[in-house]
Amino acid sequence: MKHSKEERSLIIMKPDAIQRGLLGEVIRRFERKGLKIIGMKMVRISDVLLDDHYSHLKDKPFFASIKNYMKSAPVVLMVISGVNTVSATRLIVGPTKGYEADAGSIRGDFSLSTQANIVHASDSVESANDEVKRFFNKKELFDYTKPDAPFIYSDSYPDFKG
Repeated sequence: MKHSKEERSLIIMKPDAIQRGLLGEVIRRFERKGLKIIGMKMVRISDVLLDDHYSHLKDKPFFASIKNYMKSAPVVLMVISGVNTVSATRLIVGPTKGYEADAGSIRGDFSLSTQANIVHASDSVESANDEVKRFFNKKELFDYTKPDAPFIYSDSYPDFKG
């Protein structure tokens, strides 16, 4: 059952995460925070989906480079959920430019790039909702209760069942 404060976020583990063998490390960071994985799959993203996902960058001179990079290897798509997921995820991931990201964040620990920065994470609840629908259908998302939710959320959200 979804709690009223529960959010979702789309995570894309980019080609550099796959090529560098960092999938387990990336997943581990979200799980250790207490976020729940409700969907995951490996895909090659089509031109149509890339055009849609990066539509805000379509007129930029580097757009073709982003598309080529994102098609250079498969990616792993993941949907995570929990209370305040989007803000928590942004902290875990760090700023877009890996060379500006704090040590301890995924990008701060594993990236020196803007493009090859290991992961994409939704930047707002609204964009997360759109992105999840773009990459996952309802049958690919799972609702379940995590037994450790009371220890993650404690008395902040006593009715949260995670």
